[in-house]
Amino acid sequence: MYDCVIIGGGIAGLQASIQLGRYMYKVVIIDRQGGRSVLAKRYMNVLGWPKGVSGKELLAKGVEQANAVGVNFLEGEVKDVRKEEDGFTLLLDRGESIRCKRLLLSTGVDDQFPSIEGLGETLGTSFYVCPDCDGYEIQNKKTVVVGSGNSGAAISCILTHWNETIVYINHEPEKNISAKWRGNCQEKNIPIIEGPVLRIVSSNENQLSHIELIDGQTIPAEKGFVAFEGKRPVNELAKQLGVALDEHGSGLVDGRTQQTNVENLWAAGDVVLHSQLVTRAMGDGSQAAIWIHKSLK
Repeated sequence: MYDCVIIGGGIAGLQASIQLGRYMYKVVIIDRQGGRSVLAKRYMNVLGWPKGVSGKELLAKGVEQANAVGVNFLEGEVKDVRKEEDGFTLLLDRGESIRCKRLLLSTGVDDQFPSIEGLGETLGTSFYVCPDCDGYEIQNKKTVVVGSGNSGAAISCILTHWNETIVYINHEPEKNISAKWRGNCQEKNIPIIEGPVLRIVSSNENQLSHIELIDGQTIPAEKGFVAFEGKRPVNELAKQLGVALDEHGSGLVDGRTQQTNVENLWAAGDVVLHSQLVTRAMGDGSQAAIWIHKSLK
């Protein structure tokens, strides 16, 4: 039996595993690969990396550190989890069954991006997802938000903190923008262009050049943000175990311990309700690990 199983090998899960490994517990991370941090080609807001660090590099270094303190890794997906008196039993997609005393959910969020030519190449270099993470990058740059409905309007308004010349393209015009958000955009002098994007055109090194719409319009741009409805916490296992969730499906945890309302179950990272920053995920993971350790003593 493992002392702790961590479901999700992103930033929060890795940080928790390193801390638990240093407590000399028997720990395994079960990870299905992917996740938001893989998309990040350069985090610029992480202490100690003044020139930035990619999500892949950060993850690779985290795996190396975790291995060094004895953390085990399994690639796969947990298909079923059952709470028992002395812990949990997990069933993996390959048929393997695992038991543990404590469980940490760090399953992250599932970003829903439309199929737009050129988006994948520019995502993380000149197109971004998180204003708190990358809003700083758009200063004095021609900036476009490609989004849908109120979500895109809201992000556009937020971004005026760094740049007052934002253009919002409502890629899904069937998604109505409310009178409230149209008014907010008007107050901040944000033009709204209704119409689907045909392609995102980049220049050298996947830097944004311009955006072409299906109706033939061309919008010059140097930086961009995507803002679509549908981003959701990966919370199926949390639901199965009876974890309390907010109205958006994010896990509710104790602010001090990261423990859920379910005994012996913790949650950390983007699956939890908070600002979705890599640095916050690290803190969540460490804090959860500390209190998992206390519970095992």
